[in-house]
Amino acid sequence: MKKINGVIRAWCTYDLANSVYNLVINTAIFPIYYTAVTSVSNDDKVDFFGFEMVNSVLYSYATSLSYLISALLLPILSGIADYTGNKKKYLKIFTYLGAFACIGLFFFTNENALEWGIFCVMLASIGYSSGLVFYDAYLPEIAPKNMTDRISAKGFSYGYAGSVILLLISIFITQKYEMFGFSDLGEATRFVFILVGLWWIGFAQVPFKWLPKNNSNKKVSRDIFKNGYLELKKVFLSLKKLKNMKMYLFAYFFYNMGVQTIMLLAILFGTKELELNSSQLIPAIIIIQFVAILGATLFAKLSDLRGNIFSLSTMIGIWIGICLYGYTVTSVNQFYVIAGLVGLVMGGIQSLSRATFSKLIPINSEDHTSYFSFYDVTFHISVVLGTFSYGLIDQITGSMRNSILILVLFFIIGLAFLIFVKMPNEKFQTSKT
Repeated sequence: MKKINGVIRAWCTYDLANSVYNLVINTAIFPIYYTAVTSVSNDDKVDFFGFEMVNSVLYSYATSLSYLISALLLPILSGIADYTGNKKKYLKIFTYLGAFACIGLFFFTNENALEWGIFCVMLASIGYSSGLVFYDAYLPEIAPKNMTDRISAKGFSYGYAGSVILLLISIFITQKYEMFGFSDLGEATRFVFILVGLWWIGFAQVPFKWLPKNNSNKKVSRDIFKNGYLELKKVFLSLKKLKNMKMYLFAYFFYNMGVQTIMLLAILFGTKELELNSSQLIPAIIIIQFVAILGATLFAKLSDLRGNIFSLSTMIGIWIGICLYGYTVTSVNQFYVIAGLVGLVMGGIQSLSRATFSKLIPINSEDHTSYFSFYDVTFHISVVLGTFSYGLIDQITGSMRNSILILVLFFIIGLAFLIFVKMPNEKFQTSKT
């Protein structure tokens, strides 16, 4: 039992390692820095390889492309991992890719280095998101089914706790940059990019040591590169018999479009649409992180009491309310309210979504990586369409505020599918199938 607990803690520690990129850089510090660097003209237009576009639109499209690349890579990678049995190896590869790309953002000094900055943030995003398929696939292997909700929530709690610590350190460095010998705020912010990369690599060493290798010692052949797609096809065909999993994946696809788009672009909305400065945005970022820890734990307990579907449906209802309220937001205090609500459901819905899918995998299945590969491909494509739709509406209408309304539709469709999902051996259900 001691060994099992150690493995579980090691698994959770990876959330502590990689979440700092997603939360400190991707959703907090970098959007503020990116907006400051690229807002050199009144219309906020930038030149990207000869193409002129609004900075926020470019960022939305770059995010979409990075997740699309990950979605295309994942079947190949999962096929290799399934055949060789070495999930840890590929977890390491994408950890180092993401972390070093994050460190590379230090050289994104001004608008003249825009292409380099976008390249690095895309590589970091690919490293982060691609590593998740191998990380998530460990969950059903190391956790009993009756504990997946709690362990998944514990992982997210580790992640948010670590993000808060590093965020506070980063804020202190950037606000007191002269004390640390930096010439200006920009240089201090770029040092934070290095700090996040080193944190990512450092804490990842714990799961690298403790998680099982499961190495079959099989060599990679040419056929393996198509095995991942064949495995996805096998999972896709199996959905005909797994009606609850199919319905859940439809639900997850749509509501995750809304969740991830808000998480990735909320701070950018604050800087561009509300014209908030860094001193006004920092409290919102801190609120999100602290409340997210509470939210992940709270909705895991609600799931224990009323079931996964009830808990997820409740959170989706809150997300819809966030979007409707967000459309009307005009002041910094209103933005703080939004931040608190986002934090409440952000960690909870990600944690419980992962745990719910884990429960829906057939008990006799040994292809956990294949199922989670399908899950993560669904995740990535939903992010692609969500962020692309957001950026497209921003480009057409000239306002990010109008983009919020499409997210409401995504959440409603997701909820409509979700209420028809019946969890195995779950006492409380919202419907019958």
